[in-house]
Formats: sequence, structure tokens, C-alpha cells
Amino acid sequence: MTTAPIADRSTLVAARATELSKIYGQGETQVVALDRVSIDFRQAELTAIMGPSGSGKSTLMHCVAGLDTFSSGSVSIGETELGSLKDKQLTKLRRDKIGFIFQAFNLLPTLNALENITLPMDIAGRKPDKQWLDSVIEMVGLSGRLGHRPAQLSGGQQQRVAVARALASRPEIIFGDEPTGNLDSRSGAEVLGFLRNSVRELGQTVVMVTHDPVAAAYADRVVFLADGRIVDEVYGPTADSVLDRMKRFDAKGRTS
Repeated sequence: MTTAPIADRSTLVAARATELSKIYGQGETQVVALDRVSIDFRQAELTAIMGPSGSGKSTLMHCVAGLDTFSSGSVSIGETELGSLKDKQLTKLRRDKIGFIFQAFNLLPTLNALENITLPMDIAGRKPDKQWLDSVIEMVGLSGRLGHRPAQLSGGQQQRVAVARALASRPEIIFGDEPTGNLDSRSGAEVLGFLRNSVRELGQTVVMVTHDPVAAAYADRVVFLADGRIVDEVYGPTADSVLDRMKRFDAKGRTS
């Protein structure tokens, strides 16, 4: 059962996929990873994408984030359609308008925490907004660790650096691929809390792929995929409601 969105929810769209398909191979070996998926990701909202293994959830995120090509359909970040961009333009859009948080923290070991946070802007030749940067660092609780290199930080602290790096340039949207997959429950809860607070307090837009009902419960909306299609969505999720929905998938990922 789908719960209706609350009335005052923002209608501004940070990213949109329309009739999006992704097909691998041909003939008998053809695999349809995404089957004409249409979805909006609204501004200042945290969306979790869930589904069985092979349902297309990571493929959807990678295509919308400009990390993978798609076979047909369209993807827009804000007013920019990704299909119209050349490689250099797409690279610039990912750098300037999109933040990424991965399961592997992807920090440079020779740089300290602050240098890792500002690295994307340094590469782009842009100076960070100091007030914004300070607020992000304070939110993720890294003020006393900025001079430490990754090897001197715990896994949870390294992922905090990755979260701050994603937020620091004030991107239009942040994508997280199992962002708490390598963390213990306490560290994972901290990181999820930071992401939720970035939406509520900073107006950020976040989309994350997760298999964890507890992680999904931090979201404003959970979208469920099966066989490359969106089969349901829930607003105001709880861990129990998400787990109950996941149990309704059979071994093939179809709804019962």
C-alpha cells in the first residue's frame, strides 16, 4: 500500500528520469536492467531506493547520476538533460552539481580530512564558501579531526569526511550507494543522521541505494524496484513497514 505524500511537500524537482531503460547484451543474452522507469527526485527530500538483488536499484542511481549510460529515455539534473551533454560537459556537471557518497570511502590517503573535503572544489579551481563549509564540518562533527589523514580516522569518521565532501560544494543533489554498508550500526546511524539533517537543516537533496530497512527509515520516501521497474513507494517509512514490504518479494523479486 502506498502512503500519499504530505500536502506541503516540495514540488521542485532536483532530478528526473523519464521512460528510462538500460539493456545489456543482445538476443538470448539480453538483460533488461531498467524497464521504462519514470521517477522524480524532489528537492530537499531524502529518497531511499530498495529492491532485491538484480532489481536495478544501483543501475537506476548510476544512470541518473551520470555515472553510466542508458539505452533509451531521458535523465535531467535540474534543467540540464544528460543525454545532450558531451563527455567534458558531463564531467563538469558531475563535479559542480552532484555529490557522491560510496560504500568505499574513496579518500586520498596522503591528504588530511579538510583537504579531502575540499578536493573536488580545488580541482575545479573554486574556493569553498567558508560559512557553508564551516556549517557542514560542524554538522558532521569533524572540527577536531580536520588535520588527520584517513589512516588516523575510524571508519565512521572517514565516512563523515565523505559526507562533508559531498555537501561542501552545495550540489543540487547527492547520491549515496550503500553509504553505510561498511560501517557498524552506531557509525551508520550517525552518518544517516547527518544525511537526514542535511535535508532538513540545509535543504539538501539526497538519493541513496540501500538494502537495510533501518537505513531506509531515515528517508522521507522509499522507492521499491523489482525486475527493473518501480513497483511501489512509501512516504514516512519505518523500519518495520519497509521490512514488511520487502518480505512481499518472492525469490524473483516480484511482488506477491
